[in-house]
Formats: sequence, structure tokens, C-alpha cells
Amino acid sequence: MPIRIKRVYEKPEASDGKRILVDRLWPRGLTKEQAAVDEWMKEIAPSHELRKWYAHRLEHYEKFKELYLQELQQDKPSQLLRQIRELAEDCTVTLLYAAKDTTMNQAVVLKEIIETS
Repeated sequence: MPIRIKRVYEKPEASDGKRILVDRLWPRGLTKEQAAVDEWMKEIAPSHELRKWYAHRLEHYEKFKELYLQELQQDKPSQLLRQIRELAEDCTVTLLYAAKDTTMNQAVVLKEIIETS
């Protein structure tokens, strides 16, 4: 089954399947009902330090990706990554994020990792 990514601010659709929020902070201005999140995996999101350092500056993306991949090898994040992989074998999984940048964020990195491993 496919792994999809989507901004949490976009309208939920039945085709999203299991909707997993992969941000450390709850998205501003959204209620739980509006977000329609099935699961919030904040422990798989980049650390506060890495998130602040990156600040979605394009020139930092490659280094961000490298550092984030290192964080994902820690116990809890690696367990959650395995959980998403297993879930994706049975149904569509949509990784939700709040960032405005749709091509350079943690959900993009997570999708790449899941699809290539």
C-alpha cells in the first residue's frame, strides 16, 4: 500500500487511509476534529533542537536530512518507523505535517526512508 504525505491543513479524504501526524508540535489553529488525525507520533518528529536549527531554510535541507536520519536510528523513533512500515503493508498511510514547504520537510524524509528500505 502507498505512503502518502499531506499538509494537515488540507481537507481529510477517505483515500488518506490511516492519518498519522509526524510533527512534534500540534498544528496551530486546528482542532482535533478538523485535523482528523488517527495517531500523533510526535516522537518520530525531528528534535526541538534540530527543528529550530533547520527553520526550513533551503540551504540547510541536506544537513537537516542527514541529522534527522541519525535521530531516526534511536530506539523510540526506529520503533515508530517500523510501526508505520508494517501499517503500510495493510493499508494506505498518510503522513501529515504542518510545514508550508511541501518538498523539504520531515514527512518527505520519512516517506523516502520507508519506501527505500
